[in-house]
Amino acid sequence: MNLQEERGVVHKKAASANGLPLGSNRRRTPVKGLKGKVVVVTGGGGGIGAATCQRFAEEGARVVVSDINAKAAGAVVDAIKAAGGDAVAMTADLTDYAATGKAVAEIEASFGPIDILVNNAGWDIFTPFLKSEPDFWSKLIDINLRSVLNITKPVLASMVARGHQGRIVSIGSDAARVGSSGEAVYAACKAGIIAFSKTLAREHARNGITFNVVCPGVTETAMLESFMEAAGDKEKLRSAFTKAVPLGRMGRPDDLPGAILFFASDDAAFITGQVISVSGGLTMHG
Repeated sequence: MNLQEERGVVHKKAASANGLPLGSNRRRTPVKGLKGKVVVVTGGGGGIGAATCQRFAEEGARVVVSDINAKAAGAVVDAIKAAGGDAVAMTADLTDYAATGKAVAEIEASFGPIDILVNNAGWDIFTPFLKSEPDFWSKLIDINLRSVLNITKPVLASMVARGHQGRIVSIGSDAARVGSSGEAVYAACKAGIIAFSKTLAREHARNGITFNVVCPGVTETAMLESFMEAAGDKEKLRSAFTKAVPLGRMGRPDDLPGAILFFASDDAAFITGQVISVSGGLTMHG
């Protein structure tokens, strides 16, 4: 799970995906084809989004931290710059199609054409379907599905117009693959993202643009905390989630960037229309 409006603060000495400080000289093989690429990560101000922004920056990508929370986005940008990386913030409301298109155009004009888009922004609250109302459905659909459509269209149109073989990676949810009590509409939105990505993978295969989906399982984010608060008896639910995961713990934001960066890399150039779960074995989908 991930959150467009997370309030997590990223400090200048933030930990990277392997627990080391950003910009540290660790021994590892760079991910192929990310250096110098312009990547937009929506919901980049906290949780999975912030961890993903940091990892892209470590690989030499130029990062656009997109978040409705300007302070949170700015904190991630500051952390990346302090570590020697290149990043800017984008604070458009992605549920507003016109504002999103304008923000994309401004970023491409000032920072460079977008090579990679990571659709990560999302929001949910535990609510059994029969206790929910249409206004709540609309909010979920706007944030979790419509925002993906709103930003994908201008980014994709730019990629096609300049003949660029770009990468679009969307964050789904295992709720979309196997269902999740109290998340009917959220799960429907995430299932829509999977179908949307597979369809665009077919439509734009001739352009060399790939579309893939990463589905987190139960992941420790601010959104999960809010979800468990709404469900009641948070600690009991946390224990149940932990026991249900074969690897014996809930996911952490740093568990996700590896799969996301792989789909965005040159190593995944011949992979499109695919879905992978990062869930500690909670779901083992064939």
